[in-house]
Amino acid sequence: MSTTARAELAAVRGALLDDQALVRAVGSGRQRNTVVPFRRVEVRYVDLRAGRQLQVTSYDDTSAHTRNVPLGEPARQVVDELLSLPFANWHVTTTNETVQLRVTKKGRPLLHRGAPPAAVEPDRAHDRPKSRRLDEHDEVFTVLGLSTADGRLKPSRTAKFRQVQDFLAALDPLLDDVVALGPADRLSPERPLRVVDLGCGNAYLTFAAVRYLSAVKQLPVSAVGVDVKSSARSRNRELAEQLELIDRMHFVDSTISDTELADAPDLVMALHACDTATDEALARAVRWRAPVIVAAPCCHHDIQRQLTSASTPERYRLVTRHGILRERLADVLTDALRAAILRLVGYRVEVIEFVDPEHTPRNALIRAVRTDAAPSPATVAAYNALVEEWSVAPALATMLANDYPVLAASGRRPVEHS
Repeated sequence: MSTTARAELAAVRGALLDDQALVRAVGSGRQRNTVVPFRRVEVRYVDLRAGRQLQVTSYDDTSAHTRNVPLGEPARQVVDELLSLPFANWHVTTTNETVQLRVTKKGRPLLHRGAPPAAVEPDRAHDRPKSRRLDEHDEVFTVLGLSTADGRLKPSRTAKFRQVQDFLAALDPLLDDVVALGPADRLSPERPLRVVDLGCGNAYLTFAAVRYLSAVKQLPVSAVGVDVKSSARSRNRELAEQLELIDRMHFVDSTISDTELADAPDLVMALHACDTATDEALARAVRWRAPVIVAAPCCHHDIQRQLTSASTPERYRLVTRHGILRERLADVLTDALRAAILRLVGYRVEVIEFVDPEHTPRNALIRAVRTDAAPSPATVAAYNALVEEWSVAPALATMLANDYPVLAASGRRPVEHS
């Protein structure tokens, strides 16, 4: 470790060990050609019966692991262990300042210290109640028609309200990756966080995301909503004006594949784009080299049609014999292939439950963070074996085959079997 790096880490260390001022700290990403045991860690102090302790929550691909450490030497050891890990980013908020450390691809540490985003106070509660990302009284819900003029949620719009909250909860863990992998310099009004929603429709989630990022997370945001319907553009522009967001939100009527942006986005969303429109959105995001992609697929007709016409492996014919089971299989197979393809082209991917199944059966959410890591031979072999066995050609592979040789073979439409 260089002397400069030691000096930069010392600044972060001092903030982490300040049990009076620390509000929250997050370590995320990984330095080039390194491996970290967790994709993200969060650090704060909590007050327990035994006294104040350092709480560390580590997130792997499937779950969170929390431990509480006494102050003094145990806390110092844990902090030193965390800082010895090759995280690419540390974002530390205290009551006095914000400390941001980013390690470039060349291994150069860049430290920025500034004022906290707003007046903040540490939350020392051990069992924090689950809070809504956006309060139901927020004006955005009134303008979108989910709540009444006095801020009461309409019973008929409860499902949509929950969908918004669930989406923001799923988006929140990715924000450090968006900020770290997006702009080379610190976010500012001149260089805001760039968001694009492909196939935005009525843009409920677009408006909610912008409101959450700007009002709650205190991030400068610029968003573009894309939809093929000009009526959607007109409606959404009116809503943006009512919310006084017209300077931050721009809506265009265009197909996803024809969308052109003046600046590459930091975050691409595609929420319930139908069938291969989701694949078009993912392909567009990959070509933009979007740091973070969030997609909630809708209907999966393309692979379902291929399963109908292709020769199903003998041992699975009892599964595809029934239409409803074939449809559900197509849903799972399609999203599994999409996740695999994103891994093959340099993304870290997870597929999680979006909303409760009682509200919609289309409840999968694909979250992808660009790492530019080469796929392992095992991943390539497993993907090719899956495509070959089922005789299917994923639409996303077809769209990206010319850009990524690893997908060239799978991007060809299969030959119909007699």
